[in-house]
Amino acid sequence: MSFDDDSGGAFVGSFPKGFGYGPDDEVVGANASSEDKPRILLMGLRRSGKSSIQKVVFHKVSPNETLFLESSNKIVKDDVSNSSFVQFQIWDLPGHIDFFDPTFDSENIFGGCGALIFVIDAQDDYMEALSRLHSTVSRAYKINTNIKFEVFIHKVDGLSDDHKIETQRDIHQRACDDLADTGLEKIHLSFHLTSIYDHSIFEAFSKVVQKLIPQLPILENLLNILISNSGIEKAFLFDVVSKIYIATDSSPVDMQCYELCCDMIDVVIDVSCIYGESVRLSSVTRESRSKDDGAFDNQSASIIKLNTNTILYLREVNRYLALVCILREDSFKKQGLIDYNVHCFRNAIQEVFSIKKNNLPASTLNSTNSELIHSNGIVEQK
Repeated sequence: MSFDDDSGGAFVGSFPKGFGYGPDDEVVGANASSEDKPRILLMGLRRSGKSSIQKVVFHKVSPNETLFLESSNKIVKDDVSNSSFVQFQIWDLPGHIDFFDPTFDSENIFGGCGALIFVIDAQDDYMEALSRLHSTVSRAYKINTNIKFEVFIHKVDGLSDDHKIETQRDIHQRACDDLADTGLEKIHLSFHLTSIYDHSIFEAFSKVVQKLIPQLPILENLLNILISNSGIEKAFLFDVVSKIYIATDSSPVDMQCYELCCDMIDVVIDVSCIYGESVRLSSVTRESRSKDDGAFDNQSASIIKLNTNTILYLREVNRYLALVCILREDSFKKQGLIDYNVHCFRNAIQEVFSIKKNNLPASTLNSTNSELIHSNGIVEQK
């Protein structure tokens, strides 16, 4: 594997200032009040791994360091406001408290909820967790019928592949049967096998967040047009802070490709923190370095060539979004055309940002979809 830094000025420079979700970051549309943002609730029994998930995904804590986390005794709220597309709140709810008790304002907690993630420890006896899942889902649904219910079958890193599949099948069957027995079969549950020791937790969170992005169909269409006209095999639109991909093209996601793209983002961030302009080298950890002032170059990019004649190509889209493409080395010979198409893609994304910033209705987004696609100027590769 080689890491190229060409002298053309369009390669690894510094990512924009503030990789963290800090208050100094002025991003288009990031001034929405907390009440207006979708809310993701993390629920589950004590010691199921809720706080560890939050720390690893959104605070860049090493998985091994989460072994020393204490159980949460109060609601822990995280405000994620890193771009116009990814704006939401994460609420980590303690597992030993019944938030449907009259002493709590359950209408306020669940009424503004966009997604509810219930975490089940796959290495423990999950009968009690399934009972809590059923009671939580059934009561939350009565308060807010628009909630997306997600089940993270967590800590599967210690299970064999066959055991993972069997555990997921058993939990899926029991949870759906419980809902059907109480006449709630219309409630849809999505199941994900997750672990903080690999990229599965980031992929699962990506799928959850995508359900909260109204612009997702537009982004997918733009990515489809980009790859079909540029000889690209797969493209992801990443939030570089959390490594959540907020959109990808319509082709299936291969876990190995996703992991390669995540690793590439780590490499680019680390190199930018070391060699980026105006970065203070006294910082020790990535989280502290991420808050340092670095030069913002919207032409920053990176190329990684794999020994399989495959190219990983990263280009910044805006302060917190990066486009990561996977393509064959032969297709990359026309890099100028690919760069031009990426430039057109970036302009189309900015138009979608502008629409959201002006708080136009969803119908406007739908009607603008075809206009963006046909006016972005992308050139076909021949």
